[in-house]
Amino acid sequence: MTETVTTVGGEPEGVAVTAGPGAVDGTAAPEHGRGGPRSRRLPRIPGFAEPGAGGSGKREGKALRERVPRSAHAVFEAADARPDAVTSVEESNQGRLSELTPIRVGRMAASPFAFLRGSAGLMAYDLARTPVTGVRAQICGDAHAANFGLYGDARGGLVIDLNDFDETVPGPWEWDLKRLATSLVLAGREAGADEDTCRAAAYDAVGAYRHTMRLLAKLPALDAWNAIADEELVSHADAHDLVGTLQRVAAKARANTSGRFAARSTERTEDGGRRFAEAPPVLRRVPDAEAEAVAASLADYVGTLPEDRLPLLARYAVHDVAFRVVGTGSVGTRSYVVLLLDHRGKPLVLQVKEARPSALVPHLAAAGFDVPPAGHEGRRVVLGQQRMQVVSDTLLGWTSVEGRPYQVRQFRNRKGSVDPAALAADQIDDYGRMTGALLARAHSHSADPRVIAGYVGKNDELDEAVAAFAVAYADRTEADHADLVKAVREGRIAAEEGV
Repeated sequence: MTETVTTVGGEPEGVAVTAGPGAVDGTAAPEHGRGGPRSRRLPRIPGFAEPGAGGSGKREGKALRERVPRSAHAVFEAADARPDAVTSVEESNQGRLSELTPIRVGRMAASPFAFLRGSAGLMAYDLARTPVTGVRAQICGDAHAANFGLYGDARGGLVIDLNDFDETVPGPWEWDLKRLATSLVLAGREAGADEDTCRAAAYDAVGAYRHTMRLLAKLPALDAWNAIADEELVSHADAHDLVGTLQRVAAKARANTSGRFAARSTERTEDGGRRFAEAPPVLRRVPDAEAEAVAASLADYVGTLPEDRLPLLARYAVHDVAFRVVGTGSVGTRSYVVLLLDHRGKPLVLQVKEARPSALVPHLAAAGFDVPPAGHEGRRVVLGQQRMQVVSDTLLGWTSVEGRPYQVRQFRNRKGSVDPAALAADQIDDYGRMTGALLARAHSHSADPRVIAGYVGKNDELDEAVAAFAVAYADRTEADHADLVKAVREGRIAAEEGV
């Protein structure tokens, strides 16, 4: 891991200097009076903490246990009015391209873990009826075990973090943690691990989340923000059995670039340029008018980027646009790849991906959380991603195409991922600890880690409870998956397998 992944954060660059009130350059500037120096009284500054409020977070978190005992998170009982699996899938297909929804159904029908990956909305319905502390964080909304992975930073290194934010919203941190724990149980079962191993993976993920949040709560704010450098992650999470797997994934990720994708997916044109080649149903060319609309939308996209990125993009010309089918949960959404070439003909590929409303939004109110105001969905995804990751894609932005919101990002930006359903039994709990630590780091950027740390505490009461929930919800997901498979077999819902 140390050889393949670069540092994000790490040790402070220098030694902290303690300054007195009013100091701006490391020298004290106290006001003196009877009994010694007095603090300067300044007005409350919007956007900053209240002076003297530093010690209340942990106490606030502990107090939440009286209202929501940690053991209460073990509870899962399916509501009588709960949508059935087939209805849920059909509802989530609304607004998608109808010719692609059979591919989505086919992918979800492949396994219970695959079903979970495509049913964030159904799980949100169920989670909204489980206990929550009321502590709000920017959550991924789809923090299953396959949504963590490697990607490239601006300097050519690799970072490991959450990497899918289509459903991100401000919401209950517990929802992400329970979805991660459940996904580990299902991935372990698919990999052939025994039930004790699957449950242990969920238990260890929660334990790593708890330990990491407690660590972050003890650090100075700036150190906590950048804590758990990637090269320290394996040791922090005690995930040493994963080292070989991570090194193999990293080696593949380094080769997973725009250049390689363009070499495989484009062809020479008569005038010496390049264009995308048909590879149905995953990659297909689009009519000129559609390509022009997507290309024109990049003018608005550029306006969402920091100004220092603009000279870089100004060195590329837009050459072609194609439609490309995306992953399980997003199949059926409109998604394009855009081919850009620099002065030497070297490619950069951008993905322009439709951003639908988060599947979690309809369920936030039932959990006692504010529903965010309607806005540009691409902006929501991008800002949520930037709030949760330590390092984000430097070309991340948003735009609109013919009135629909889209996010824009680099395509094949040295991405790599671990398939949790293919891990050996002795690795699944290591993977659980690693992803639990990463999730805690992501939540701590928007929620006060002291409050969550005060709630989760020192003992394993929360670990036991969420692991019990994860096993129960995995059982429910297997039943939902079986209902979907039966509906496909009976012809009640169309599915295309193997795509």
